[in-house]
Amino acid sequence: MRDERPLAAVPRPVLATLVAAFLLQIGSQFIQPRPVARAEALPSLPAAGAIRVASLGEPVALAQLMTLYLQAFDNQPGISIPFRELDYSRVIQWLDTIVRIDPAGQYPLMLASQVYFQVPDLPRQRQMAEFVHAQFLQDPNGRWRWLAHVAIMAKHRLHDDALALRYAADLSRLAPAAPNWARQMQIFILEDIGELESAKIMLGGLLAEGHLTDEHEIRFLTQRLEELKNVENQTPMTKNGQFSRPPKPVLQ
Repeated sequence: MRDERPLAAVPRPVLATLVAAFLLQIGSQFIQPRPVARAEALPSLPAAGAIRVASLGEPVALAQLMTLYLQAFDNQPGISIPFRELDYSRVIQWLDTIVRIDPAGQYPLMLASQVYFQVPDLPRQRQMAEFVHAQFLQDPNGRWRWLAHVAIMAKHRLHDDALALRYAADLSRLAPAAPNWARQMQIFILEDIGELESAKIMLGGLLAEGHLTDEHEIRFLTQRLEELKNVENQTPMTKNGQFSRPPKPVLQ
């Protein structure tokens, strides 16, 4: 037989203590506030060289894991962090480190130009634009497409003609492997902001170089040059010496 004692054998003070402890435990659960999810800050990173050594010979795989971690960081347990609340200086540090570990990777620049740039915050947009431009300067022929996208966004999203023109000029000057539409972007930005003389000179030089081989493109640009000459002759100049913006002629 099991050596057990009946419940009645337990002293009443002991039973009262157990019941009180049980009730206190239940009451404490109701009194305590509900847990609140708190956003964690994006951690800083060591130097890219140290991370590359720690990758154990697999820098590309490590760069991909870091990219996935960064991309998912705005979704933390119990909370979703808007991009505008992220520390963009820290985000750029991560993107820069990932690019240094895997220079051939394009995904970090895609995140910078097409994801983090979309935040409705002008200073953060400019931070990402300058980051993409700096990375383009390291490898113009490999990273031209991201600067082309940022140049378009600078023109139409930031409404900064000077910034768009600077990016487009670097595309034309530094990225010979970029397609012609990207390298000709500077000409059409100049035309759009009323710098018709500069646009005409650049377009004439492009045609005179003889690098263009597509007959349709040559015909289109030649027609565009003639239209610029005609528009320039018919457009009055403003006080600062620029031509006022004319309506763009419709090509037949």
